[in-house]
Amino acid sequence: MSPATAPSTSAPPESARLVEFARACKGAARAVTLYPEGHPAIVATLKRIVALTAEDALTEPLALTITPEDVRVDGCGAPKAEVAIAELAALLHSHAIGRLTIHPGGTPQAWHRFLVLLGRDPVALREQGGFARAWAATGSDHVEVREIDYAEALREHTGGESATWDRIVRNCLDGQSEAADDPAADALIQTARDGEGIGALVAAVERAPEEKAGVDAKAGALIRALRRIVSGVPVEATDRLERVLRAAAASLEQLSPDVLLSLVGEAHGHDPALVDAVLNRMSDDNIARFVAHQVAANASTTRLAAAFRTLAPDRDHQEGLLALARNIAAESSLGKSSHFATLWNRTAEELIAEYGDESTGPDYGRQLSAARLRAIEIEEAGDDPPERIQAWKQTVTTTVLRSLDLSLLLDLLRIDLDGSRWGTLMTPVVRLLEDLFLVGDFDAAQQLVAVLVEEAGQSQSERRSHATDAIELLIDGLMVRHLTAHLATIDEGHFDLAKAMCLSIGTVIVRPLAESLSIEDRPQTRERLTSILVAFGDRARKPLEQLRTSPNLAIRRTALYLLRELGGSDALPSQSDILGSDDAQVQREALRTIIRAGSEAGYRVLLGALSTARPRARAAIIQSICGVRDEKVAPLLAHLVQHTSHRGAWTPIVIRAVDTLGTFRDPTAIATLRDVLNRKDWWAPRRIAAVRRAAAAALARIGTADAIQALETAAAEGSRSVQAAARPHLEQIRAPRAPVAEGRV
Repeated sequence: MSPATAPSTSAPPESARLVEFARACKGAARAVTLYPEGHPAIVATLKRIVALTAEDALTEPLALTITPEDVRVDGCGAPKAEVAIAELAALLHSHAIGRLTIHPGGTPQAWHRFLVLLGRDPVALREQGGFARAWAATGSDHVEVREIDYAEALREHTGGESATWDRIVRNCLDGQSEAADDPAADALIQTARDGEGIGALVAAVERAPEEKAGVDAKAGALIRALRRIVSGVPVEATDRLERVLRAAAASLEQLSPDVLLSLVGEAHGHDPALVDAVLNRMSDDNIARFVAHQVAANASTTRLAAAFRTLAPDRDHQEGLLALARNIAAESSLGKSSHFATLWNRTAEELIAEYGDESTGPDYGRQLSAARLRAIEIEEAGDDPPERIQAWKQTVTTTVLRSLDLSLLLDLLRIDLDGSRWGTLMTPVVRLLEDLFLVGDFDAAQQLVAVLVEEAGQSQSERRSHATDAIELLIDGLMVRHLTAHLATIDEGHFDLAKAMCLSIGTVIVRPLAESLSIEDRPQTRERLTSILVAFGDRARKPLEQLRTSPNLAIRRTALYLLRELGGSDALPSQSDILGSDDAQVQREALRTIIRAGSEAGYRVLLGALSTARPRARAAIIQSICGVRDEKVAPLLAHLVQHTSHRGAWTPIVIRAVDTLGTFRDPTAIATLRDVLNRKDWWAPRRIAAVRRAAAAALARIGTADAIQALETAAAEGSRSVQAAARPHLEQIRAPRAPVAEGRV
């Protein structure tokens, strides 16, 4: 390398700062992945990185440029190789971070959020939108992240003529494993070896023209392209290989069922180890998205069922995947259709219908894929008339069999009085209930739940413990997930039935329902979950109080929200709810609860929190309160102004509260502002003068007869300083308005 092109090294101060930051950041990133929050190892490493980026140590933002093997400050690197810098570069590059700008003053909590995110799996994070998007969602701003734009980098590399996966797939379809003299294709393949762009490869395979590429040809082309990508990854680079395989697995959800089955069928002659390695890395979310996408695309249910059983041969696993797929499909345009519930229930029944052959899996998929080449018309081989065959088929549909199962179990539960034998029925009862909740058959589920609840309430019955265990097993299983999936689409009658079932089960279901509400973002589902939980009344308070201390911030917010909906003095938050959380939403929920309660007890809780808070936290609390546009805020602000000192650090707080009172035409607000305007304080004349001026301005803004009367009384009877505060606003109110010139608007 010539001197003109050699990378420069940073100046000694910048070099030392870069090395120290790399060591501290790498050590802290390792600590947060190994130890729970609050562990001494985490506290020590976070102190080190906070000290390095504090305002007195870092006088201006630190801009870092990331390459796969190095970290540079404004284009300059360290004067000698540093292991810590190389390790940090590899970690940041794995998240596709190309530039990092660190602003002075990051708190330990903010750095902890950044490092926890940095320790997550890069592939999984990339599937959720990437590091930059996840970091922006935390609301922190002490670090600016800029991700690498691979598409732009590729365009620059190829001189504006970007390589397309369509050309690479076309070469694979023609039997060419290499694209000769095609630097653009080579650059694209090299990008794929970092786990990027494989989804575009699968999409190109799927959109290849049918007249040129049949199902088997597409599967073969995909295998050849993947083999080319994988073969170029060094043997020792296990992390890169794992990224490629996981990215390929995540991309298979774009394939049609026919191509996926052909891909499995081709494995015997076309690298079965590679195909199995990719299929084994398909996550539940990938499989669920595959099913949801194919149902939305109106794919053949028979072929989809075969592909689904190939990917998930276990029956119990299938039910959970279908529940997840239903939630995904409900968010698509298909979910907005009025026929969505009927369509999905019918599809789900066909997908989980059991075959007599238990050997489903990849081998089953290969056999089924080959069978379509030698299919026969079974209907033509029979001698029975079509109407008789159709009548026979109707007796073995999934719905009929489920109804027979229900009748049989209900009869056994009523007839068998032996406690031990009755207990053996609980497993099939729970399995059937999960099936009923999966397809949304609440009428049938209610009959079984009623039997379990009745027996669980019999204190002298031998069957009580078995019924209680079955209810707990049902709640810990898939019941709540299936129930939540249906709440957005069922009618009012079925919702009332589902609500009655939850209430009959008792408070043991409050916690899972609240946890489900904490992660739910569909308005209709949230409204109905809240309705069920509020219907428990005071019985729900104890489990919800326990959730207020949950380490999960979303669950804590939900618990405070539900306690506020329940109302009553027991719903008041504590000072720790206001001050002890890093989550602004938890704080806002606590403040809304106090405002809505409007009680002296709640006001005392708030004043206690304000008196112990740091100045910055105190200002944030007042800002949140003043931002609420609700008439119930006026009594709270009046209480705050009347019961706090107007001196020292409290003066800006009081002035902000007084200004906000000027937006309410509430008698309490006017009376409080009048008292503040006439308040005497010989110890802090300047501060009290500022508060008086704010009170006079607030009364003028209210502008009602009572408010103006308060200003006039103060101007006529008040002390000199009180008159000085009131008179300018009275003069402004009394001043005649200038006439509008004729012909002017």
